[in-house]
Amino acid sequence: MTAYIFRRILLIIPTMIGIMLMTFVVVQFAPGGPVERMIAQLTGSDVSATAKISGGGGDFSGGRSQTSPGDVSSNSKYRGAQGLDPEFIKSLEKQFGFDKPAYERFLILMSNYLRFDFGESYYRDTSVLSLIWEKMPVSISLGLWMTLISYSISIPLGIRKAVADGSKFDVWTSSAIILGYAIPGFLVAVFLIVLFAGGSFFSWFPLRGLVSENWSELPWYSKILDYFWHLVLPMFAMALSAFATTTFLTKNSFLEEIRKQYVMTARAKGLTEHSVLYGHIFRNAMLIIIAGFPGAFIGAFFAGSLLIETIFSLDGLGLLGFESVVNRDYPVVFATVYIFSLLGLIMNLISDLTYTWVDPRIDFETREV
Repeated sequence: MTAYIFRRILLIIPTMIGIMLMTFVVVQFAPGGPVERMIAQLTGSDVSATAKISGGGGDFSGGRSQTSPGDVSSNSKYRGAQGLDPEFIKSLEKQFGFDKPAYERFLILMSNYLRFDFGESYYRDTSVLSLIWEKMPVSISLGLWMTLISYSISIPLGIRKAVADGSKFDVWTSSAIILGYAIPGFLVAVFLIVLFAGGSFFSWFPLRGLVSENWSELPWYSKILDYFWHLVLPMFAMALSAFATTTFLTKNSFLEEIRKQYVMTARAKGLTEHSVLYGHIFRNAMLIIIAGFPGAFIGAFFAGSLLIETIFSLDGLGLLGFESVVNRDYPVVFATVYIFSLLGLIMNLISDLTYTWVDPRIDFETREV
């Protein structure tokens, strides 16, 4: 097992380089960029719906050229740059690192990232790592609790549906799950706010934030209650559609195992249905569920939470990533891709190791990576 883990860790390096290279290439061909965005800010042509640039971008209010038209470049490669001093454009390129060729910028980026040096945000006066760390509690809360709630309900429900396959219970629960899956999470979120968060009916739950403004002044037990009180509506909105995949996967996995010969043999020996189900079937059927756990956690952690974060005013990684892409804040974009990809690869390795814990018969040493 040690050799297998070592090989998988070595494979992470070229995989990460490939992911970052593809991301870097896509960014190079994406329209716009930090230089053009700064020019748009200066010329008053920026119509972005996101927050305005502030902080680390610097004050360029005096950057307009005061030279005559004959001294100004009219063939700049940046849209909207006509009328600006070419030297000022070059200073912008140097500030954002675009004075170097693309291959050199990529090598510098990978060299820094291997040392977990992610630099500073273009437009926020803080380091990228501090910015991600600041937003992490919101995303961890949403991803972790949604995954735990989803699995704690979906697995027992899927087992019950497999045992009662074709019964009325199986039919109506399937209908309810499919209906919940079909309803968009953001629509449920809006409905919950209108109904329970001071909309037109009740004011039982808070409308925004992960904790109350006076959270630091509360005793420890009140802090815990306040934290979960703020999570009720976002969790319900996100988890309503999260039951379907795991529930039906669990049901089908158990149905497949129930029909196998070893189950009939166990029943013929006189074992109780509970012993057969949880002593024999459970271990084999749960392998595919365990394989899907890292993907489910990463998906809940990093994806699908943008609209929920926006609706409930939760300043997490989903909103940060979206704003960074729109604002062309490349250090934040590359850092989030790097960290999320690395975490995903590590979670996949942990998933394989969990296989051997659930079923010791599995031996990855005899397999090629």
